[in-house]
Amino acid sequence: MFEGRIARFDAPGTPFVIETVTLPEVGPGEILVKVTRTNICGSDLHAWHGTFATRGLGGQLPTVLGHEMVGAVAALGDGVDTDSNGKPLTEGTRVVFPYFFSCHRCRNCLMGRRNACLNLTMAMLGRADQPPYFVGGYADYFLLPAGAVVYTVPDTVSDDIASGANCALSQVMYGLDRVDLQLGEIVVVQGAGALGLYAVAVAKARGADTVIAIDGVPDRLELATAFGADAVIDINEAATVKDRAKIVRELTGGHGADVVVEVVGHPSAIDEGLKLLGQFGRYAEIGNINIGKTFEFDPSRFVFGNKTMVGVSLYEPSVLSRALTFLERHRDHLPLDRLAAAQYPLDDINEAFAAAEGKRDVRASIVP
Repeated sequence: MFEGRIARFDAPGTPFVIETVTLPEVGPGEILVKVTRTNICGSDLHAWHGTFATRGLGGQLPTVLGHEMVGAVAALGDGVDTDSNGKPLTEGTRVVFPYFFSCHRCRNCLMGRRNACLNLTMAMLGRADQPPYFVGGYADYFLLPAGAVVYTVPDTVSDDIASGANCALSQVMYGLDRVDLQLGEIVVVQGAGALGLYAVAVAKARGADTVIAIDGVPDRLELATAFGADAVIDINEAATVKDRAKIVRELTGGHGADVVVEVVGHPSAIDEGLKLLGQFGRYAEIGNINIGKTFEFDPSRFVFGNKTMVGVSLYEPSVLSRALTFLERHRDHLPLDRLAAAQYPLDDINEAFAAAEGKRDVRASIVP
């Protein structure tokens, strides 16, 4: 048996409740992970507010939020001895894993679309009042189901750097794959939170000629430059869409961007982002996950500009392995440690969420 704490989430608008629970056993094929760090992602904040309804994805309450995590193997179920790259797993091996779990058998999985698995399950959707209890990252443990994809963390990549790999970094890597970012292209990133900063860094690593980041928080704009942005636009200074579009045109020789990445998470950003695209531009829509929100735009601009919008949800699980390689290769010249510099004990999770809500931290983390 394994005893540990969970931060039980009962309903939007209510505080987290720290509770001690006991997992009876680790079943065949399962992996029990001792969580060492879980970040507060934008979707966790949305769920906390109730604007991202986990019930709409088949989730139940009470649950345990948190999905952007890293940990170490606490116990291996029968039949598990290697990660998804064939590297040995033993107790204490540090691991990361996609926070969603595909069946690997349905039509979409067999077509290489595991992020659209017809039987998809994920962290934050299981019940916290019945076994296995450890169904989200804000806890001492997380139970990986049988058949889950899991990767060993390189020794040179610390937990604070690795913690963002299985959501923010993998998400934007997959998004840039989906819009087929090419060498020498121009990229605009709307939003310079963790996803936006990763998007800047990955775009530059893929050979983007110019990367422009847009945000309104001075610390984030400074970080965007440190992560490789060639220019930043402060929405407090360029206060209107027209102002920002003019700056983008000036920075791109009048052409506009080849790729725009939306990680703001508000529908109003979409119409603006489409206006920032040049001819045959591609729009990677990642941030808007709140169901029922709408926006208005002029479709003639979309049609006459030969533009494409790509919705990006989750990622192909193998992208996570590439994300670890990216972190290993770029750890010495990117300030990756600043992304999750703020950390809070699990017992102080309510304070941590208040800080994240106030954008006092780029990416706050919960630690044991």
